[in-house]
Amino acid sequence: MFRKFVKPFNKCLGHPNGDELLWHTALKPHLSGEFSIAVVQANSILEDQSQVLTSPSATYIGVYDGHGGPEASRFVNRNLFPLIDKYATEEGGISADVIKKAFQTTEDGFFQLVKLSMPIRPQIASAGSCCLLGIISNNELHIANLGDSRVVLGHKVLVNRKPKLVAERLSKDHNVSIVEVRKEVQAQHPNDSHIVVYCHGVWRIKGIIQVSRSIGDFYLKKPEFNRDPYFMQHGNPITLNRPVLTAEPSIISRKLRPQDLFLIFASDGLWENLSDQEAVDIVQKYPRMGIAKRLVGVAIDKATKKRDLRYNDIKKLQKGIRRRFHDDITVIVIFLDRQMEPDNGTKLGSTSAPIDIFSCKEEKHKHLVEHK
Repeated sequence: MFRKFVKPFNKCLGHPNGDELLWHTALKPHLSGEFSIAVVQANSILEDQSQVLTSPSATYIGVYDGHGGPEASRFVNRNLFPLIDKYATEEGGISADVIKKAFQTTEDGFFQLVKLSMPIRPQIASAGSCCLLGIISNNELHIANLGDSRVVLGHKVLVNRKPKLVAERLSKDHNVSIVEVRKEVQAQHPNDSHIVVYCHGVWRIKGIIQVSRSIGDFYLKKPEFNRDPYFMQHGNPITLNRPVLTAEPSIISRKLRPQDLFLIFASDGLWENLSDQEAVDIVQKYPRMGIAKRLVGVAIDKATKKRDLRYNDIKKLQKGIRRRFHDDITVIVIFLDRQMEPDNGTKLGSTSAPIDIFSCKEEKHKHLVEHK
């Protein structure tokens, strides 16, 4: 049912703010409130992909932070939601087993694509993506995660009998910069003293990658890729006896409560510059309209200040060069205004960021020029 609604969002929406690499939407409705999306491109090719799908019975949220190229994140963007819908229909509802099955089928499908693509583009074996999924259905929230994108809940608690809005992290970061994750990976590979290496001030698996779970990255999961003649010639082969990454998601499910006010889903480009509480405080303090764009702007401003610059200074920089100052950043803010009531009139629809923001805006400019 959902497949026709999860095609890439081809129209380039958003209001000019002087940053040609920023895209955002106006507030849109979902079953239990409103949502806001913003994406900024830093890489030569946008590697972040994101989408929100709304229906009368559920809201799906996806943030897919690619690396090594855009192929994996684009594949997840096309396939994960339809697979969840398919398996949920077969199993009679959303469950951890349904989500795990959809993740594994997505992984398997991308593996088949990579094998077919190896003769013409062997580098695709090193393409991968973090994958953050949220589903709101029947007043229950389901979160599944691979990698270091993150979802944070803003909710009210009583402190000294006074209400206070606090941040609660709902997802688990799979990044070996975290001691717990590093120990987990080392315990899984007791005979490999170099499974996690500290180099250039950063912990990395095999000295290559920080995340321990992903879709794709098959050169770190399938030893045969490192023996493939195409990959040996054009890729980055390493000695590998067994997989060092996994596509097994961390999953949590919980009931939504009246004190739960909003969710912030974002790629690690946001969380590298803002703490969980800082992000929640910004959403609380400012108007909803453009709130995802505001979070992106604050993150970029903080990133550029580390280099003694301002956001306005790097708006003039081209894609690719921008990556020296910040990552691609995706933010989706989901407001939780009411308890969900199935068949409340919410329409089925999908909002996805452009596959490539720079190309989308170039196409829009060309279209406007041609019609002058």
